[in-house]
Amino acid sequence: MDRPQIWLDFAPELHLFVSSPRRAGRTALHTDGASTLGHVVESLGVPLTEVGALVVDGRAVPDAHVPADGEHVSVQAVTRPQPSHTPPRFLLDVHLGTLTRRLRLLGVDAAYENPDIGDAALAARSAAEQRVMLSRDRGLLRRRELWAGAYVYSHRPAEQLRDVLSRFAPPLAPWSRCTTCNGTLHAATKTSVREQLRDGTERSYDAFAQCEDCGQAYWRGAHHARLEAIVSEAVRDFGNGRRTGDGDRNGDGNGHGQSA
Repeated sequence: MDRPQIWLDFAPELHLFVSSPRRAGRTALHTDGASTLGHVVESLGVPLTEVGALVVDGRAVPDAHVPADGEHVSVQAVTRPQPSHTPPRFLLDVHLGTLTRRLRLLGVDAAYENPDIGDAALAARSAAEQRVMLSRDRGLLRRRELWAGAYVYSHRPAEQLRDVLSRFAPPLAPWSRCTTCNGTLHAATKTSVREQLRDGTERSYDAFAQCEDCGQAYWRGAHHARLEAIVSEAVRDFGNGRRTGDGDRNGDGNGHGQSA
């Protein structure tokens, strides 16, 4: 018995996931007649986290649809910004440390696992805490346990940040999170953080913040101008981030340079 033949085309944003012949337009594929369309698309290299809609002969279908002989399938990319009923919270894998710090710098809830705890544990945490898994690992993004996921398209941290902000449009609250542990910052007195300060820092700065979870102290240090540039660009292009006061501005803490 002949296997069903379907026709597929992929949105340009998805071309990096598929083989070169499938980037040119509509191509044929023989299926087994039983696999779902979601399985078929993933078998060709596209994580379903990156699919916005599956359109069969002009009508949207779920990924559980079993394609029939002769159907024409259009695999569309996710819309930007991607709709969300609640402000998104993220979980990042071990390879996205710089992106994690930059999201936290903007006040975005970004959990991070380092050292690597493995794909199964990451997927389980995503599900348990309802966090969007951010990764460049396509295998991880195919795990069924994930609550939600997204592929990070660039190797460069600045482009990664723009990618995530344009896709999810999270509310920005710059200088409100600890870049080390993701905890919340509050204004602190010099006396309360004095044990973390070097002599020069204690003499030069008067406004401080401290993490409510790990106790890390922050102030306007040597990296402040560079961090301010990152924040200003993000707020200008992706939202009206709120200021939380001079005491919440990140700087150098306890000899640990806060980089982003």
